[in-house]
Amino acid sequence: MSGKGAAAGYGFVARFFHWLIFLLLAAQYAVGSIMPHIGRKTLDEGWVAWHLSLGAAILAVIVARLLWRLLHPVAPHEALAPWELGLSRITHIALYGLVLVMTMLGWAAANYRGWEVKLFGLVTLPALAAKGTPWAHTAGGIHNVLVYVLLGFIVLHVAGALYHHFVKHDRVLQRMLAG
Repeated sequence: MSGKGAAAGYGFVARFFHWLIFLLLAAQYAVGSIMPHIGRKTLDEGWVAWHLSLGAAILAVIVARLLWRLLHPVAPHEALAPWELGLSRITHIALYGLVLVMTMLGWAAANYRGWEVKLFGLVTLPALAAKGTPWAHTAGGIHNVLVYVLLGFIVLHVAGALYHHFVKHDRVLQRMLAG
């Protein structure tokens, strides 16, 4: 995300999207950890309904964030070594890709059960799969595994920010903080 026209730092909108995604993902991990195991007789109510709604919100916000980032690129921080820049790019691509893929897989898995996925509990999203579609059932299993892969990349992302702040003492982290 560099080149001509790239900003030197993140503006308000980019920072807002970043922290909103953080809050939504934190809420989703919390809800996912306390909701009941989804079995044959599980209903799409309570924590399960919250999980589906949060997933739809995450999808909407990550798409908006990705579009914003593509239309408003930010130049890499000048303090980044080539290996840091490469690792940063891989991590960011993985974060965007995993969040997009996981929300789509979860959506398909919900449709497998015949559940509707609603954005903010109001707007019903079209089904990605018909009820009982085998691939959508498999999508749910993959979704469950990718939860841990995404968590690993989140830890890597946070570790990188803390490394820059506490070890390198550069301003990489401050670019995503207010001010």
